[in-house]
Amino acid sequence: MLLWPVLLLAAAGLISPYVARSRIPVWLLAAAPAGVFAWLLSSYLRLGVGETTAESLGWFDPLGASLDFVLDGFGGLLALLISGVGTLIVIYASGYLAGHRDLGRLLLLLFFFMASMLGLVLADNVILLFVFWELTSITSYLLVGFNHEDKAARAKALQALLVTGAGGLAMLAGFILLGTTAESWRLSEIVQAGDLVRSSPVYGALTACIIIGAAAKSAQVPLHFWLPNAMAAPTPVSAFLHSATMVKAGVFLLAKLSPALDGTLLWHGSLSVLGSATLITGAVLGIVQTDLKRILAYTTLSVLGILTLLIGIGTELAIKSMVVFLLGHALYKAALFMVAGTVDHETGTRDVRRLGGLRRAMPVTAVAALLAAFSKAGFPPFFGFVGKEYVYKTGTALDQAGTAFIVVAVVGNMFLLALALKAGLHPFWSKTPLDAPGRTVHEAPWSLWGPPLALALCGLAFGLAAGLVGEALVGKAVAAIRLEPMTSSLSLWHGLSLPLVLSVVTMAGGLLIYANRRLIWPHRGRIEAVPGPSSVYETMVGNLAEVAKRKTRILQSGALTRYVAIVIAAATFLLGWKFLRFGGWPDLTIGPDIEILPAVLCVLAAGAALGATIATSRLGVLVALGIVGIAIALLFLHYSAPDLAITQILVEALTVMLLMLVVYKLPPVRREPRPGVAAAKWALAAGFGGGMTLIVLQALELQVAPSISEQLATWSYPAAHGRNVVNVILVDFRALDTFGEMIVLTIAALGVLSLLARRKRKREDAGS
Repeated sequence: MLLWPVLLLAAAGLISPYVARSRIPVWLLAAAPAGVFAWLLSSYLRLGVGETTAESLGWFDPLGASLDFVLDGFGGLLALLISGVGTLIVIYASGYLAGHRDLGRLLLLLFFFMASMLGLVLADNVILLFVFWELTSITSYLLVGFNHEDKAARAKALQALLVTGAGGLAMLAGFILLGTTAESWRLSEIVQAGDLVRSSPVYGALTACIIIGAAAKSAQVPLHFWLPNAMAAPTPVSAFLHSATMVKAGVFLLAKLSPALDGTLLWHGSLSVLGSATLITGAVLGIVQTDLKRILAYTTLSVLGILTLLIGIGTELAIKSMVVFLLGHALYKAALFMVAGTVDHETGTRDVRRLGGLRRAMPVTAVAALLAAFSKAGFPPFFGFVGKEYVYKTGTALDQAGTAFIVVAVVGNMFLLALALKAGLHPFWSKTPLDAPGRTVHEAPWSLWGPPLALALCGLAFGLAAGLVGEALVGKAVAAIRLEPMTSSLSLWHGLSLPLVLSVVTMAGGLLIYANRRLIWPHRGRIEAVPGPSSVYETMVGNLAEVAKRKTRILQSGALTRYVAIVIAAATFLLGWKFLRFGGWPDLTIGPDIEILPAVLCVLAAGAALGATIATSRLGVLVALGIVGIAIALLFLHYSAPDLAITQILVEALTVMLLMLVVYKLPPVRREPRPGVAAAKWALAAGFGGGMTLIVLQALELQVAPSISEQLATWSYPAAHGRNVVNVILVDFRALDTFGEMIVLTIAALGVLSLLARRKRKREDAGS
């Protein structure tokens, strides 16, 4: 059952606060994601290439929403990363925040995020996927703003939520168009309907909406600025959300939907431009950073750009390279983030300018950092080298734009190599700076160096066993994306070839950039001062309050007549547009069989209503409205509805009497002194009244289903044992409605009673 891992992780989150407050070792909570990982690995290894395991549970069938889950090669690979890396993150967090009063809250949110992310990659229904997508945004917001007493952390958490949330709304619009176009809400069926989707007139709109949603989640330019700012989160959060899981959600979605959406210039061009721009932007902005976490955040941007670019190319080799690069990045980037947190935990700083020589005091952490950095840099025999080689093989296999792709990839990888050495080697293997932290540094507890070391060793093992990894993991993922069985063999050594030459060029260029890193750092302020999307966001948010004030002054003037006029004008416009655009005018025929009494009563009611509008006193208005009510009551009586007639008369009498009690305290009726405004009000009232009349007449002609009134009359006596249909409706068929109305009236009466009692007490206090 594919739902149980999601529920298990959520349950682990619920008990986390209690475990954190008890004497139970917090790291034991890692047993939950470890169990999920073991079960998923067993299920994944049993899958054949191109095979899936699916299940479906009913949810809300009228909207096409059901709990559809599927374990395929690509979603299963992401699920393994989520649960596997999540296990290590829980252990790491238990040591990183040991003794912190809010450790339980952090673990609660981490487990909820883990469950949401797992549901996202296993969902086979676009509505269900969207629900999990938004849950990841909400939990990410709470995690980034974990230090909620810090104003900056709150602002950056809100920024991440607004950017990804806005993208999610665009994606939802794309999902709706996609589901209606493909005539299915299941992803496994949508990807099979590629020809139908691409030939649809709304293909451009739905593709643009989905790309926007994915770009916001995976931090593609120009929606990239939230990711570096999200480094305000605690390091366990950054290591999990912003390297191995959440930021991969957009890439995951693009890859999953590529069979249905690719094959067009819009798809390939958009993703290629977005990916290339993000790759270069992350590299350039990352090289001037001095904070370890921000360095790693910008390298994540570059990697996300490479992944998006490869999906945009869309060839079999490109998809294979994307999967390999994604897997390698998850291993080394989470490890490097945890190393950065460990360094900060022990030294009190993440500024690389103040770090150096830590290998003596933190030897195990230094080894973990070295292994992860070498994999990130693309040195053999690490898995990062395999990923880089296949990226270059993709470029050399392209007929068109191959040269441009190779140039972008080589330049980007040069910067990534330099940044890998800057984040992984510099704090440990460079000279100790003069302004190094004064505290005594020692090796961290095992919970802080064990998880990054495990991931770094996986990066080495995967590189040495590349063939086995390709057969067990990569081949299944590529087949799931391409929708065709295939074997994706991997190898560490490809012989003397152009990709190897490009790797050597990359290493030389990256080492040169790293050697001159201290010459680049002083230019950080000048580069970051260049206006960009972040400044646009800040301007929009900063002016939001002023825009709201101006809108309030226009729309909420305090005049009830203006509010009513706006509502009526909007309704009249929509009604008029409906009839003028789509027709459907009701057929109105006046025959000789018109009854005299109903006609007279209608004329009387209409005349009284008109009289109410021209009356010069409030008493005259009340009398005219009372006449309208009495005329309607007589109509009920004429059509054999004495109960309704009596009720109408009682309501009218009570209403008129109550209004008479207060009308004498109101100011005199004031006529509109401006003729133009008065004419506009008359026109608005006439238009709205005419529109409602047309709607009523059309409703009398329109019969889309059997009349419910006839059915209720049929059921009245045999089902409810009542001959008065109106009474039966009120006390049987709509008993809950009537009960609710009684509750509302009772609450209103109690409220009035309390106000009167309070007024009485005030008078008594004043008298005493």
